[in-house]
Amino acid sequence: MKAVWIGEFSGVDDVGVMDVDTPRPGRNEALVRVRAAGVNRADLLQAAGRYPPPVGYSPNMPGLEFAGEIAELGEGACGFAVGDRVFGITAGHGQAEYLVSHTSLLAAIPENLSYTEAGGIPEVYITAHDAVFTQSELKHGETLLIHAVASGVGLAALDLALAAGAHVIGTSRTAEKIARLAGCGLENGIVGADGKFSKQVLALTEGRGADVILDLVGAGYFAENIASLAQKGRLSVVGLTSGTKAEIDLGAVLRKRASIRGTFLRARSLEEKAAATEHFIREVVPLLDSGAAKPHIERVFPIEDVREAYQYLASNESVGKVVLEI
Repeated sequence: MKAVWIGEFSGVDDVGVMDVDTPRPGRNEALVRVRAAGVNRADLLQAAGRYPPPVGYSPNMPGLEFAGEIAELGEGACGFAVGDRVFGITAGHGQAEYLVSHTSLLAAIPENLSYTEAGGIPEVYITAHDAVFTQSELKHGETLLIHAVASGVGLAALDLALAAGAHVIGTSRTAEKIARLAGCGLENGIVGADGKFSKQVLALTEGRGADVILDLVGAGYFAENIASLAQKGRLSVVGLTSGTKAEIDLGAVLRKRASIRGTFLRARSLEEKAAATEHFIREVVPLLDSGAAKPHIERVFPIEDVREAYQYLASNESVGKVVLEI
């Protein structure tokens, strides 16, 4: 089968397509014929040798989300039939013609979505829902601050928060990206290229601050995040593109009774990922089915052009998802 293959881990220019053996499903597993797969920043890090996968997954075969149909069921696999359209998350190997997945990590694709649209959904929507709702417990009427709101996870969080009746403030590096999101329901956008945004957040919330912050940037935003939090605010750190180390004002954390949580989906146990998938099936898929949440696909590339797809994502020009068709 064809699969995206990382060679010497020197970056996006070392990514191509190789012929590799087709996997076989084991107990409680399904073999999925992949039709589309999202490209994520984690793939770029893996190509650079900076984000190795968990044990059992080849570091040479990236891909964290996929959409396709079930080609074969392993012993004991239940809940699906051969030919069913499914999408889901994986710790690797997602950008290939075939993929083996435990059935607990699969969800049925709504009829209104194509394979290409579905291929850019699971990783970002499961990550956003888990961080914002399961862990940070965003509620109706609260304010969510999303950093890198034009990213795949950022746009997924925007859709979910608006569907839940929350107010949203989003930051992005450029005014152009903020302007493009006006049609997506973003109430207030902040150009945060300099990492200074707390005064604007406080002004937009009449001094109260954000109840929940979804941080896809990391250390460079940490101090401003604490300053932007409301009383009993919750900070969820998901991305580390600006670094891993930051100073913390513990006095501010105590005064605000703030909660800080880091979240990491890829390395979780099967049971934890299955629970996150179940939340996705129950609470997100109906929104996708109704159109309240939607795929945000920026560019689509054939798998043969995977290097160009990675280069485009690395350029930081995209608003939403880059997807490979396989």
